[in-house]
Amino acid sequence: MSNPLHDALATGRFCYVVELVASALTREARLLETASELARIPGVVAGSVTSYAGGAMGHDPVRVAAAARARGLTPNLHVTCVSQDRRELAKTLDDIHALGLENVFALTGDYPGAGDQPPVFDLDSVQLVHMIDERRRDGAAFHIAVAVSPFKYTEADCVYQYVKLEKKIAAGADVAITQVGWDARKFEELRRYLADHGLATPLLGNVYVLGPKTAERMARAQPPGCWVSPELLAAVRAESRARDGGRQARLERAARTVAVLRGLGYAGAYLGGTHDAAQIAWIIRRADELASDWESLAAELRYGAADGFYLAAARRTPARKGRDLVPRLLDWLGRVLPVNRDTPLRRAMTRLFAWIDRRRGAAALLERAELAIKKPLFGCQACGNCVLGHLEYVCPQTCPKQLRNGPCGGTDRGRCEVTPDKPCIWVAVYDRAKTSAGGLGGLKTYVPPPDRRLRDTSSWINYFLDRDRRPDPGTTAHTRPS
Repeated sequence: MSNPLHDALATGRFCYVVELVASALTREARLLETASELARIPGVVAGSVTSYAGGAMGHDPVRVAAAARARGLTPNLHVTCVSQDRRELAKTLDDIHALGLENVFALTGDYPGAGDQPPVFDLDSVQLVHMIDERRRDGAAFHIAVAVSPFKYTEADCVYQYVKLEKKIAAGADVAITQVGWDARKFEELRRYLADHGLATPLLGNVYVLGPKTAERMARAQPPGCWVSPELLAAVRAESRARDGGRQARLERAARTVAVLRGLGYAGAYLGGTHDAAQIAWIIRRADELASDWESLAAELRYGAADGFYLAAARRTPARKGRDLVPRLLDWLGRVLPVNRDTPLRRAMTRLFAWIDRRRGAAALLERAELAIKKPLFGCQACGNCVLGHLEYVCPQTCPKQLRNGPCGGTDRGRCEVTPDKPCIWVAVYDRAKTSAGGLGGLKTYVPPPDRRLRDTSSWINYFLDRDRRPDPGTTAHTRPS
């Protein structure tokens, strides 16, 4: 069966994907009526069916996707890591494959809202892409989309988004879709970053039809990762005083953004903020009319952060804090006393820890001693799968989403999405990497998901007996012991 999204990207034909928010606030029947209407619009190659949008449960996205396809619209199905462990995610992927659905949008997902059950983040988005790609190698016809947010205005937030995108591409991503933003310089920055790194992965730019209520929320960084500048908020407020409530102005802004994306060489546009098929068709027609003026329109699309970080213009700032004594000491010990390869020292340590492991009391005592050392130094959470040496000695378990391959898209000026009063832990990883011998290259190392069965056991024993899950030494920039 033909896959219009894959075919458009393969042939270089500019295309449109429209987001279908499967919210509980929208009747499922209405969503499917919209799917039927969108399927008749030339250029629309898929409807992107959301899952757990904004951290709230909605309709079953798999059911909505299958029903949308029956109405003629190819689905692009969001698959998130929220509240599904890897076995549940595997079952979801098996169900998707059994239904003959190909397009999946692999996301970490928003943190659940207040009052919901404690979340499960067993995998992160990079690990999810890796899981989907493994199924593809076994014959499942998956086409994988991933997210990236170029609209980050501090160095660590911005560069780490691009580094993480590289990891997603290496894991098997076929297309990248940007987060919401209204800054042509950032759209261009992302495209140039990929080109400079020899990556031809097609990009879809997120084009959101922004109304006043949503603009007010996004100005407060809600939902996480979506941000509206004070200047754009003021413009939307002024437009909303028009007789039509600002409707025509926001459609025009969306069409102009599409024209900019086409001029910049993007593969397509990801349209959100409206389910109205007539509005979608108008945006597409208007963007065609504006295509030749894209450079002047790009000069107007400048709703970034004042004094924000841009790769092309900014000089890299010094790390906020140099590497602490403990990481430097541990790195030195790793070089002087290598245990990450077959050496006499590693063989001796393996024999010692095997002896301890055979004695339950001794193993439990060692685990308590290890935690007593590592918790005050690194915030250790006793996961049993220590990867401190690959993450600049910052414990990934201290991330509320327990991510292991870089920050989520919800960071805001280096602050955590879940606990905004605290810095994102990945800022410390980035700053330390800048001053390490290996530089930022080590951040591109793929960190596999932990074996959860090892929780509350000694990671030292697990390391030397090869029980844990850690980066493959053959593919890492840094192979330091934990």
